[in-house]
Amino acid sequence: MITAVDTSVLLDILVNDSRFADSSSSALRTAGKNGRLIVCETVVAELRSALAEDGDLEEFLEDLSLEFVPADRETAILAGKTYRSYLRSKGAAKRVLPDFLVAAHAKRFADSLLARDRGYYREYFTELEVISP
Repeated sequence: MITAVDTSVLLDILVNDSRFADSSSSALRTAGKNGRLIVCETVVAELRSALAEDGDLEEFLEDLSLEFVPADRETAILAGKTYRSYLRSKGAAKRVLPDFLVAAHAKRFADSLLARDRGYYREYFTELEVISP
């Protein structure tokens, strides 16, 4: 089993969010026991912006056994196509394109996505198993 992990879950842990850190940590441990944990470029970039040093990022990823798996052209095309569908149905963007890149990466390279979903992952990536902590 391969689980892609969204930034929201990792930031809960990194900043020790009082509402979500425990449930996110627990869900991440469970997913890790069931197989590999992966992240894409978007998640790495969003995490790096929250850390002081490059080494902090590497240490965090290693401590949580997160493997970087790069995206490909098909991932970018799927994200863009799905985002276009989202914009057409919603009229105005309430979600940002990076969210769609994370989900497209999960769909291409993982069996599930661990994320605090507010409905848009399940709505626009219906074939993707979304695990909410």
